[in-house]
Amino acid sequence: MRIELIEELKNLSILCVEDDFGIRQSIVNTLKYYFKDVYESSNGKEAFELYEYYKPKIIITDIQMRDGDGIELVKKIRENDFETMLIMLTAHSTEEYLMDLINLNINHYILKPLNLTKLSIALEKYLIKSLKPVMLSEELLFDLQKRELIYKNSEVIPLRKREKDFLYLLYEKKGSILRYEEIESELWNDKEMTVYALKSFIKDLRNKLPINVIKNIPQEGYTLQK
Repeated sequence: MRIELIEELKNLSILCVEDDFGIRQSIVNTLKYYFKDVYESSNGKEAFELYEYYKPKIIITDIQMRDGDGIELVKKIRENDFETMLIMLTAHSTEEYLMDLINLNINHYILKPLNLTKLSIALEKYLIKSLKPVMLSEELLFDLQKRELIYKNSEVIPLRKREKDFLYLLYEKKGSILRYEEIESELWNDKEMTVYALKSFIKDLRNKLPINVIKNIPQEGYTLQK
């Protein structure tokens, strides 16, 4: 996860609901590394009380707890609250079951066992959706969620998917270099990226930009103009 996103997490609170003490402690210990405030509960009733009192931005909850109230917890929260992010932990992976989870208006589900990679993916999706467009220059904004390039706060510059993804990667590497091998791996979909193809791609993209924000680092890759 990018450093910028980790910093954002430190300003947020999260509630972990899991009836297995060992599993819950493992999750909570991991969450404490990222979040300012971490609350925990072993059942849905107590979890709802904590939710009402602390209003955490994110709730990560098991759905098959011993008292069976994981689903009820989600339903009660979603009666009036569609802003809090809900991440469900489940051991089931059937399509029908997962569709039922989606119908509960959850934001993300994670198949057990939970690991740091799965958690990071879910949290990064939440943060990207909540982030405001970032400035690539004084007049050029980039919407991370929609991957749209906006000029002077109004004009959306038409770009192809690969061009949008390239700008996103440049932002991810802000302060460092986006290297040739990373570009090939992320954007060329296991095809060989020739020098000609890359130069042609960069030239076409620069022609579409009202302000050049792409800086070439010879023999290495690209970075954002400072």
